[in-house]
Amino acid sequence: MGLKATITKEKLKSKSKAGIILRPSTPEIKDDYMKIKGYFQSQNIEVFLEKNSAYMIDEEGFDLDTLCDTVDFLVSIGGDGTLISVVRRTFRSGKPVLGINLGTLGFLTDVSLNELESFLQNLSDDENYRIDSRMMIKGNANLQNFFAFNDIVISRNSLSSMIKVDAKIDGKPFNSYYGDGIIISSPTGSTAYNLSVGGPLVYPLTDAFIVTPVAPHSLTQRPLVLPADFEIEFTITDNQGAMVIVDGQDIYEVEQNQSIKIQIASKKAKLLHRKERNYFEVLNEKLQWGN
Repeated sequence: MGLKATITKEKLKSKSKAGIILRPSTPEIKDDYMKIKGYFQSQNIEVFLEKNSAYMIDEEGFDLDTLCDTVDFLVSIGGDGTLISVVRRTFRSGKPVLGINLGTLGFLTDVSLNELESFLQNLSDDENYRIDSRMMIKGNANLQNFFAFNDIVISRNSLSSMIKVDAKIDGKPFNSYYGDGIIISSPTGSTAYNLSVGGPLVYPLTDAFIVTPVAPHSLTQRPLVLPADFEIEFTITDNQGAMVIVDGQDIYEVEQNQSIKIQIASKKAKLLHRKERNYFEVLNEKLQWGN
């Protein structure tokens, strides 16, 4: 398993049904949705809308499990945050997700609204798209399992104090962290919070964990890249406890002496991309390398 990059030749078995999930709490997105729906229908692709999205714009929809069982692929309309949420909630269905970018940065969302019509016109040819398989992180705290596409962050509960965490790899102690927190990132998430605190960028199709301390008390604490076949365990030794934040969206509380176990998930997320999408060109554009 280790640091292997997963490049698949998987293709869609059928392209006749798309399940759409919209950015939440934005009813004004309806105009864009209707335009997008028209693009799909013009290519004889039937559109099914997720029920919470549908309720938001006064349309009819389907619960998420039914949607995943019905469609050939999923479509996230919004920004990277919307896509991350969609992937986390649906990856176990095995359905690829296409990200349509209505946001700004767009590391993950592949197709802009202006590009969508052309992309769909070319979708009938398997040579014009690809499906990437990306690692998901499985976490467990207080007997609760959770999954992350980007990262799991162990953060201090109190703004006035630092957090102390003991770490083990496959049951063997390897470090003690003292600072504002720890980010356990997937390669996909390496361009998110991990990057903002000085962590390394890792090619997104790699299977690896990036463990990055946040404002560590000791300057000798550095980011660490680990093969994903390790199980990592973090035990909270601070009497203040800690928060576990999953993809910046879900929060779990952990008390003193309780542990968070991290491992690779048994299934991978699948992203539907334009064939010509190049990860390094995206980095160059978004991070303005060389400028």
